[in-house]
Amino acid sequence: MGNKDKNKILKAGFATPRGGSKGAYQNHVVRSNRVIIPFEKLETTSLSYYEDGYVIRLFPEQYFESKGVPKDIFLKENSHIKIGENAFILYRTHESYKKYPPLKEWVICHLEKNGSRVSKRQRDVKDVGHYILRISSLGPKKGVEKGPPQGLFAPEYTNKETNYLCKCILAWLIIHTKESPYATSQAPHLQAILKEENLLNHANFEFNGVLRHGLCCCPLCLKIINYNELHDIVDYEEAIALENASLQVRGATRSTIVNLFHLEPLTYGAIKHVPTNVAWGHAFCNTRLGQRHCMSLPKLKKMDLKVGIIKPEGIETFGWISDDHQFIRGPNGAVWIQISEGLKISENETST
Repeated sequence: MGNKDKNKILKAGFATPRGGSKGAYQNHVVRSNRVIIPFEKLETTSLSYYEDGYVIRLFPEQYFESKGVPKDIFLKENSHIKIGENAFILYRTHESYKKYPPLKEWVICHLEKNGSRVSKRQRDVKDVGHYILRISSLGPKKGVEKGPPQGLFAPEYTNKETNYLCKCILAWLIIHTKESPYATSQAPHLQAILKEENLLNHANFEFNGVLRHGLCCCPLCLKIINYNELHDIVDYEEAIALENASLQVRGATRSTIVNLFHLEPLTYGAIKHVPTNVAWGHAFCNTRLGQRHCMSLPKLKKMDLKVGIIKPEGIETFGWISDDHQFIRGPNGAVWIQISEGLKISENETST
């Protein structure tokens, strides 16, 4: 493949956290790295998922009972959370730093190699320290950023082999874009890898909405993806309901028309960056989908949950709905997505 396609696939193998620097996350690093597990997500997260290590993030409000006094659960000998060993404190405001300052024996997180501080992560480098400062500016107070990133956004994680297979799928889909400069006959090694892993099943690709009539398509809108869309800069001229969005200026954004697309959202509850869950899709379709499962029309039909409009002459069905009621498709693939939950009406409100 050409360099621009190799770079596209390489980028898809990197983690790009939503929390960014303010969450002490690493950005644009290989997904098979140490992850940050928020303390509040521990109960819904299986730590065994993360073969390349993890560290637990706590806010000072979560760790301290009062100034200089940790909560009892962290003082017990059998506590599985040890600040400076498998956990760190993240300070985000001047107020929390003043109210719950670091303990006297604590040191700011840093990197060490052979007992000496270093500035970059590399082989045999250790994470040392107890807390990170990502304090935003407030009025006359300046922002403070101290301590290196501690890990990547956990839902973005996958191990090295799985990440490699995801990239193989994405390479195969590039070959199947419209006007692709490549042919399947040029990639017998890729075919062999996917076949060996039982991933070379075009019927499954079609069922999941990743291919349509043998060509790569966006899983949400189902439009066939042209090869040049992988590299051309995005604009919103053709995006329904986004007509007033300002156009992207070439050279002022790196976002391309088509990017990595996950059929199911990335969550803390499972490893979702897997070969059967990756595709290429439009940037604005990805934005619309949000944290929802992108259901294909065949998959929805299989659920057999129809939706319709009640009219005097009867019920006019217009599509199929997912069992969580968040996603609807019409017979030609048109999509309706739930954008908010309904209000919880109290008895007092209903009586009025």
